[in-house]
Amino acid sequence: MLQLLKLTFSLLPWIPVFLCKVITDGEFAVLEGGSLTIPCHYEPQYASYVKYWCKGSTREFCTSLARTDDPGPINPAEERVSIFDDPIQQLFTVTMNNLKQGDSGWYMCGVEIGGVWKADDATFTYIKVIHGVSAVNSRVSGEEGSSVTVQCLYSERYRESEKKWCRSGDWRSCLSIGSAGSYEDSSVAIRDDRTRAFTVTFKKLRMTDTAWYWCSAGQHKITVQILVTPRPTTTLLSVTSPHATSRSVVHLPPPKAITKEPWSSNSNMLASVVVCVSVMFIGVMAVFSRKLWKMHKSKLSPSETEKLNAKFIDYPKDVGDFQNAAVIFLNKNSQDVF
Repeated sequence: MLQLLKLTFSLLPWIPVFLCKVITDGEFAVLEGGSLTIPCHYEPQYASYVKYWCKGSTREFCTSLARTDDPGPINPAEERVSIFDDPIQQLFTVTMNNLKQGDSGWYMCGVEIGGVWKADDATFTYIKVIHGVSAVNSRVSGEEGSSVTVQCLYSERYRESEKKWCRSGDWRSCLSIGSAGSYEDSSVAIRDDRTRAFTVTFKKLRMTDTAWYWCSAGQHKITVQILVTPRPTTTLLSVTSPHATSRSVVHLPPPKAITKEPWSSNSNMLASVVVCVSVMFIGVMAVFSRKLWKMHKSKLSPSETEKLNAKFIDYPKDVGDFQNAAVIFLNKNSQDVF
């Protein structure tokens, strides 16, 4: 019977969360030397009850670290452990500062029920204190031409260690923070505040800055992705009024693309026009020539016309010498000259 009770007590931390009326996350990780705040949610009926925070894997052997019925510190940030209850939100929060690796272990959020026949409502969580490097955001994006900042955190033991910022796959791109704790050039600025964090700021992003990077402290490093998005092509037109105190911005749609017709279609059209004009010109000239010919024939008398026709029709084809040929002048004045 005694062994059964011991087994039951040892399994209490592994009771499913849905059986408890107090809820929190199952595990937390924090860098050595940092701070951690744990939220513990409870049911509305526990609003006026005492809440507590203790270290241990069982209710019976859990060392109390903070209680809501204690006066509490004047400045919670200066205390190692502090607790605050918010009945409106139905949760209480526990803050632990300056954590060491020895602080790793099981902890319990508890609501004190009291009485002999009813145990306290509680839930367990595991806190792991690690040393190394982490990033506030593992993926940072920004628009082309803008600036972005990456914050890298390191544990207390790496306060004086060398800090680096490198482009993944290119060791020659690494930038080191000197003894002054800073580095800066035209495109990037790095600052180490010596309080477990250093920041990297890209001053003016370019599309070629899209890549994986890593920040390091000592022998530890963590990767960060920088993603640069293209600048919008929308044209902005500022419209100001002499009576307005502020500037309004009108967003104009992008201009429509101007498409040029291919030269082959233009050349075909031009050839068609040339052909049509040529045909019309030939027709007009034919009509005009016909009218001139009719006018010329109408000026000759019928007898003269018949003589000319007879000369052209009856003239012998075998005549070889035109020296003795008679020339007939229709104009009398021309005959007098000869």
